[in-house]
Amino acid sequence: MTKRTAVRAATTGALATVLLGLAPHAALAAPVPAPQAPARDGVAAARAAATDPATLETLARFFAAEQKRGAAAAAPGTAAAAPHIEGGTVPVYALSPDFVRGRATAPVARLEFLASKAVAADGRTASVWTARRGGSWKVVNIASGDDETRYAAAGAARDASGTVFHEPQIDAWYLQRGDRIEPLDADARKAVGAHGTTVDAYRKRVAKAYGDKLPGSAYDKRGEAGGYGPGSGAGGGTGPARAAGEPTARQPAEASAVTGDRLPVTAATTVAAAAALLALGLSATAALRRRRGR
Repeated sequence: MTKRTAVRAATTGALATVLLGLAPHAALAAPVPAPQAPARDGVAAARAAATDPATLETLARFFAAEQKRGAAAAAPGTAAAAPHIEGGTVPVYALSPDFVRGRATAPVARLEFLASKAVAADGRTASVWTARRGGSWKVVNIASGDDETRYAAAGAARDASGTVFHEPQIDAWYLQRGDRIEPLDADARKAVGAHGTTVDAYRKRVAKAYGDKLPGSAYDKRGEAGGYGPGSGAGGGTGPARAAGEPTARQPAEASAVTGDRLPVTAATTVAAAAALLALGLSATAALRRRRGR
């Protein structure tokens, strides 16, 4: 063997060793699957549903019902009560049950619905949720506040290529950037720390928290998962009677309502003021925001 051949063989062997050494690391560092994004025509259809005159009329009743009785004299359709849709319609992603189950091909979050920010004449905000039902996009819920669009904007400002998602069980908002999960609010910082965590560490946390509470589990079969899914009474005719001038009851756009598969919603989001929420057609999300606001 010549000197040049020996050097070439040694170099080839060293390269092979390096490649073999990197292989496991490369496998661990495989890109995390991205959630399915809504089609452009779907976003346009969802926005059309949110800006429909019938939706705006319902929004006027929604905002009026939130006001104190003494300040709710303005009738829907007047200049004082007329709300409008502001900004863009954004996709809203939530923690995926398949990710909690540990499926390697599952993204951290999945598309739940699209949201548009509604603004009342006095500056109060609400979130109009739209979801695909029966081949078309329809308004499925109105929730107080503008969390969905506000956190989507905050995440995009930090990294436009990341995915903003919600962990509704603890009302936490995160930004996924590659293999990192970063907090966007106080609840998320409490869960993953101020500097965030890895996707793998986050998976272990949610698997421990919700792994035994997934659909089909004993927890779910005992009826402890909560929420306002099919058969729960929201929009199903079993809730309290609707007061005059209040929005008609509608089924919230939870994972159960949209896809038939959901993670549990904690009692904190469903128990307090449930009757009033059903009467107003509000969601568990609205209940949680209101209690925290007080």
